[in-house]
Amino acid sequence: MRTQRIVTSTLAYVLAFIALVTFIFPFVLLVLNSFKDNGEILTNPFALPTSWDFGQFMEVIEKMNFLVTFKNTFVITSLSTLFIVIFSAMAAYHMVRRPTKYNKVLFAILVASMVIPFQSLMIPLIYIYGAKLQLIDAIPIPLLIFFYIGFGSSLSIFIFHGFIKSIPVEIEEAARIDGCNTIQTFFIIVFPMLRPIAVTVGILNVLWIWNDYLLPSLVLNNEAVYTMPVMMKVFNGTYMNNWELLIPAILLTVLPILILYIIGQRAIINGVMQGSIK
Repeated sequence: MRTQRIVTSTLAYVLAFIALVTFIFPFVLLVLNSFKDNGEILTNPFALPTSWDFGQFMEVIEKMNFLVTFKNTFVITSLSTLFIVIFSAMAAYHMVRRPTKYNKVLFAILVASMVIPFQSLMIPLIYIYGAKLQLIDAIPIPLLIFFYIGFGSSLSIFIFHGFIKSIPVEIEEAARIDGCNTIQTFFIIVFPMLRPIAVTVGILNVLWIWNDYLLPSLVLNNEAVYTMPVMMKVFNGTYMNNWELLIPAILLTVLPILILYIIGQRAIINGVMQGSIK
């Protein structure tokens, strides 16, 4: 029995190490090639760079207008995530505590909408808000935030919905006896109890919105409002990519969100575990 446990434990560690190497290898390759020129990258992308010069990063920061694009990405991501978390929690709370036929149908529609591919909505989306309403040129960043709220709410409501059902109604009834109305009950009593799952929902949406390229590329038509993933196309040519600048640009784009994920991964796991246990 002891030998079997040792073999099982060893096998688990070996598989975990293989998974670690598999997932971390692309990032290591990205870091190594960010210090190379085009010749080194195309000749041997797996070799160490001949010099560890940060001059390419400074050129990338200048050509990307890094501070502006970082600000745009941060504002869009933070506001979109904030509204998604608050609105989705409120909507899920209403659907759980008011299980009317209308709310059940609405929840079913929201869940079903998650399987609709975004590519099927691109043309009507741009036609309505661009050609007809002229909002893409007028208010690109607020419009993009509005889109993210719409596309991100379905999954977020679904996650909150399952968590809220586990909260005892008696807690809310006690709050109402003390004089709280529905809004006060939600924000004072219920929403603080949703903190673990709210952090999970928030981080998942931050990862999605920060790294998204397709939707911002359709809505943002001016370099002054570009996000970091969209701005990287300045390093793409018609016939050739400028790899020695494109790769450092990718590294600068993913690094902030990677740090956030490393810091928040425990919160993600705790939120999912608490939601599944309850």
